[in-house]
Amino acid sequence: MRALVVYCHPNPNSFNAAVRDLVIDRLTRAGAEVRLADLYASGFHPVLSGPEWQGYLACPDNQSGVEAEVADLRWCDTLIFVYPTWWYGLPAMLKGWLDRVMLPEVAFLMPDRQNRTIRPGLHHIKALAVFTTCGASWWLTRLIGAPGRRTLMRGVGFLCAPGKRSVFAAHYLMDSSTAESRRRHLDKVACKMDRIIGAGLQSAPPRTVQRQPGGVAERG
Repeated sequence: MRALVVYCHPNPNSFNAAVRDLVIDRLTRAGAEVRLADLYASGFHPVLSGPEWQGYLACPDNQSGVEAEVADLRWCDTLIFVYPTWWYGLPAMLKGWLDRVMLPEVAFLMPDRQNRTIRPGLHHIKALAVFTTCGASWWLTRLIGAPGRRTLMRGVGFLCAPGKRSVFAAHYLMDSSTAESRRRHLDKVACKMDRIIGAGLQSAPPRTVQRQPGGVAERG
């Protein structure tokens, strides 16, 4: 298993960091190869510039400036996102990663004479996991339409292999979360990860990540 973990949070001591650590721990203990894309720590530039937009369809020149990120995406067979939900959607940093890395001839194929719509380009990705935190409740998030979840689970998921394994977990009401609610969520994430990994962890006893969650507000 080759797993790319795309992590997006500006606070290194956030609860999302605890989720990230747990995800990497489960993968590592299963013997998976892991690459971490920590967007804030690496200083990833999320803005699709005017020249980049002008050359968006010029493949492979459109990969200039994001060659390493594209190489990671092509390398992995498991794609995992860990991030906070802000305004019911993706943080601008993560949305910018999608804009600049999920490129034509990388993540999807553009329409041509034989095809009137885009076609998936990530069939090498066999598993997709999304872990997030939300300040709003479950019912309010669903009432709004959960655009962040839809973008990743449906939009990115469409580009991945048919029959892929996919999991999603969100800690809702993050503003009023407790140590117990956060512990339960980490347990849920561990179970979801074991489903993604498969039998690799069945013989290993579960272990709790000892990182102390820092921020527990909406932007947790």
